[in-house]
Amino acid sequence: MRQRVAGLFKWTVLAILAIILLPFALTVLYRWEAVHPTSTLMLSRHLAFQPVDRRWIDLSDMAPVAYQAVLVSEDGQFCAHNGIDWNALNLVISDAIDGEKTRGASTITMQTAKNLFLWGGRSYLRKVLEIPLALWIDLVLPKKRIMEIYLNIAEWDENGVFGIEAGSQSHFGVSAADLSRKQAAYMAVTLPNPIMREPSNPTQGLRRLASVNIKRAQNSGAYIKCLE
Repeated sequence: MRQRVAGLFKWTVLAILAIILLPFALTVLYRWEAVHPTSTLMLSRHLAFQPVDRRWIDLSDMAPVAYQAVLVSEDGQFCAHNGIDWNALNLVISDAIDGEKTRGASTITMQTAKNLFLWGGRSYLRKVLEIPLALWIDLVLPKKRIMEIYLNIAEWDENGVFGIEAGSQSHFGVSAADLSRKQAAYMAVTLPNPIMREPSNPTQGLRRLASVNIKRAQNSGAYIKCLE
């Protein structure tokens, strides 16, 4: 009986270690551009027999305004940090300690880690897990590849539309290769809440955000050097 319990404990520990190490191993595999990663949300929809519309498009085939708009909207320091924007994260921690409402501090790399390997919703545990995964992703993958994966797994509609190509086709009837700067801005400012925001039917608030995004993207300059 004791041997059986010891054996069960051993295999349980090995299984937990395998689950922990799997994302780190998969990240290495994702360096290969022929691999088109899927997100945990996409996988869960497949398992639930729900529709998933994702059409992979290489970063080099996208209109540059597409990733410019997303970068300035989601993570202006993307090219400069190592996967974590430590200044923004420190401000969030300080706000939490002071009991103030926290702001977002997720980088594109952290969001990629979440979409690839973790779960949605607000959770301190998930945030803690995101940090080592984001650092590893930034260490292993080139910036262009991180952006490419992110733009191909981000959710753009509550009805199972994932990735900027499927999102562009669904909302504007054009490929991500042919997005205008205004369309790209609407796509970008939708990302924080794709369930409530609709790029092709923007509210006044969304139009205001898109206008700011356009101005920032036009002056992004050195901020997007790592994607050129």
